[in-house]
Amino acid sequence: MRIDHYIEHFSECFERQINLLPWEITADIRAILEDIILQLDDNYVINDFIAIHKSAVVENAVVLKAPVIVGQGCFIGANAYLRGGVYLGKGSKIGTGCEVKSSLIFDSTNVAHFNFIGDSIIGCNVNFEAGSITANHYNERSDKNILVVYQSEIIESGVGKFGALVGDHSKIGANAVLSPGTILDKYSVVKRLELIDQVDKFLTDK
Repeated sequence: MRIDHYIEHFSECFERQINLLPWEITADIRAILEDIILQLDDNYVINDFIAIHKSAVVENAVVLKAPVIVGQGCFIGANAYLRGGVYLGKGSKIGTGCEVKSSLIFDSTNVAHFNFIGDSIIGCNVNFEAGSITANHYNERSDKNILVVYQSEIIESGVGKFGALVGDHSKIGANAVLSPGTILDKYSVVKRLELIDQVDKFLTDK
């Protein structure tokens, strides 16, 4: 599974991670971002592994827990909460009251209002309408190992938390839910109020 198939500029930003699986990246995201922060230039204001580009706008009452990289021209709305290792690519927007945890969000993506993005990798020009979320944990199952459907097979990730890999230019409708382990191709469209559960669908279809 090559992330560049889903996110065009992934390898340009994360060259050392091109051969890793998405859940391997989110599981090690703190160390990955800390290493990148040490290499950033003076266009960023850096304090205790929180790096904010000088052109970014961070509104009042935003909570940033290191490591965090906020890229050029980003906007973070009031009362947003970023924790566990977060990367925001150029021109991305995190709206009021959103929570982002252990995730990479690439250029020009909008996470609009009251969303949760957890342990996920989100491509460029993706739009999450209000209330849509990436679920990152099997709350309802005794076996917490995240399963992923890829090329008509089920893969055991070996991790207990992984949300989604969302390809470039995808649209996620209001109050939609991406179940743990969701993989969406470029230009995917998820309807409002839709539940995406690829593992259950795969098992049912079999």
